[in-house]
Amino acid sequence: MRGRAPLRMSIKSIVNRLFTTLVLILSDVRYAWRQRPSMMDTQLVSPPVLLATSDGRWVLADSPEFLAALGDPDPDYDAPGYAVRNLGFIQVQTIGQALTEVQLHPRNVQLPALLAVQQQLLTSPVRLFRIKFFDAEWRSETWVSPEQVIARLSELCAPAFSPPVTERFWVEPQEFGAIFRDDENQLRPVAQKWRVSFGHFDPNVLTIAMQNQMLSRLMIVGVKPHGNEPEWRFIGSGQRWLDESFHLTGVGQKTQDLPDKEYGQWVSEFYKSVAATGRPRYDRVTAVMQYDSEPGHPRRVTHYDRLLLPWKTPSSEVFVTSCARLIDDSAKS
Repeated sequence: MRGRAPLRMSIKSIVNRLFTTLVLILSDVRYAWRQRPSMMDTQLVSPPVLLATSDGRWVLADSPEFLAALGDPDPDYDAPGYAVRNLGFIQVQTIGQALTEVQLHPRNVQLPALLAVQQQLLTSPVRLFRIKFFDAEWRSETWVSPEQVIARLSELCAPAFSPPVTERFWVEPQEFGAIFRDDENQLRPVAQKWRVSFGHFDPNVLTIAMQNQMLSRLMIVGVKPHGNEPEWRFIGSGQRWLDESFHLTGVGQKTQDLPDKEYGQWVSEFYKSVAATGRPRYDRVTAVMQYDSEPGHPRRVTHYDRLLLPWKTPSSEVFVTSCARLIDDSAKS
């Protein structure tokens, strides 16, 4: 019996040590739990929201300077959102250390605000950017360098294009988003391709046009930077107002050098505008077209819906596709 006492003492000592260790661990856990709310609060603090005013000044959201620029000392609404949508402010917010988000309504932005934001982005250490902008609906794009996002902001904020006034051609701008709500619209598949590919051109554009009986009405124009005139890259054979061989001989020529000079110069302005802004354009057109494929070059009134889409290419050249659907069968182009 006496020989077993050291064993009982040894077991008791081990149990005491384990109990003491467990108490210390639980104490550390209770301390960490008490500290948890403050740590979470630190992690959940929203990053500061900066806004460039229409005159190019930087202000913090909810600051006295921002409220003064807003013109409302006690707003009970989303004041930064209102300023972006209606006053031409540009919101810039860096989320963590990985992403900078720029939010704007391009048509309301003034040049001083745009330049202030572009200058800020040039000095940013972040290399991932998201642009949220309003164009009939809110859209989002992601870019991976300051140079890319600066160029895109310039495109988005380019002055709105006013169609040239002419006695032969009338244009009624339509809502681009309406195409996606119309299941019967022949232009919808090409528009969907443009959207899902984020405007990057590939040979499937031609495949989709062909599958939807639109290839013969498709035209592709190339627009290079630095003010170069648009040039034909593809001309569908269904353009009946053109000479029968022009869909072959016209490729590589400038769009403004069409046999119908007035039409060529008029339509070239639309191609240049779409390429410069990077925005699609959907119009209802009434045109007095000149039919060079017929003797005497007669002119007829034609009504059609036209969709112009800008496409990025591996080079600096921008492709602009033109698809049209007739809305009046009395005259076909």
